[in-house]
Amino acid sequence: MWSGFKHGVSELFGTHSHDHADSIDSALESSARGMRALVISFTGLMVTAVLQLVIVFITGSVSLIADTIHNFSDALTAVPLFIAFRLGRRAATRRYTYGYRRAEDLAGLFIVLMILTSAVLAIWESVDRLFNPRELEHLGILFAAGVIGFFGNELVAVYRIRVGRQIGSAALVADGRHARADGFTSLAVAASAVGVWLGFERADPIAGIIVGIIILRILWSATRDVFWRLMDAVEPKHVDTIESVAIKVDGVLSINTCQVRWMGHRLRTDISIAVDSRFSVGESHSIGEVVQETLQRKVRFLDEVFVHVDPLDHAKFMGSDRFDPKIDSSIAATASQPTPSTRSTPKESPDA
Repeated sequence: MWSGFKHGVSELFGTHSHDHADSIDSALESSARGMRALVISFTGLMVTAVLQLVIVFITGSVSLIADTIHNFSDALTAVPLFIAFRLGRRAATRRYTYGYRRAEDLAGLFIVLMILTSAVLAIWESVDRLFNPRELEHLGILFAAGVIGFFGNELVAVYRIRVGRQIGSAALVADGRHARADGFTSLAVAASAVGVWLGFERADPIAGIIVGIIILRILWSATRDVFWRLMDAVEPKHVDTIESVAIKVDGVLSINTCQVRWMGHRLRTDISIAVDSRFSVGESHSIGEVVQETLQRKVRFLDEVFVHVDPLDHAKFMGSDRFDPKIDSSIAATASQPTPSTRSTPKESPDA
């Protein structure tokens, strides 16, 4: 847990094999993991908020009421993301032909707006208290409540971010960062209590402003990731991995195009490959199927693969600018075959 916490603080500033059926099962399993993480973390946040609420009733502290209400409302941000995970499991329809996985990205946008709200409120209230100081009471209780709020939110943040990265969910990672932002808000309560106890009367608003700036830093990271998903951006390493796996399939001469996008927390790719023009339609189709199955088996997060096969005259290809010496041996092997019908294809029928 401590290593996860240290990783979270540093982050602030700074495959198994499966066929197509297993790929679908993996997508459902990852959605189930995301929903389970939301339920567990939601429970943790509610317990934290209830503990703070008990302290409010015991002390009657006005300073804690806002932070407690804030923690209750922020725990509820798990609800739209949970609904998005449930929607993402539904089958595609005639209207939503790609399914409902984009709901997860919309939930991520909502979470980003909530983080922005947290930052604005923290800075606004702190500036107001800077010019209109208020006396803090029950300093020991305030400190304890702030520490409880911080550790409760940070544990949830580490858990959500870890699971979100494991299943490829930018929205769940953003929700984890949201919990981290709330944790720093609670930490400001504890810091202000210590500052006032030491005789620094303006400790409360100054701590609040610092926390507001930290939340803005968290907001930038969350916004960047969610925006990239909405704009169909992927890390180039995903494209490189898909191309390198596909080009190694027997019979593939080159990769013409490779487009990759996130659909919720799963990847989808549209890839165009070139095969020897002397192959029959059936043989070319078989190579395309092997590419599809190989990609789904070897590329992490990849769920949907659509392969387009183009015929390619190997002689023209070797004389073009797109010729790659690395696959010269593959072309030569193809050219040495007497006829395409004698070539062993990946899905050759038993009676061929």
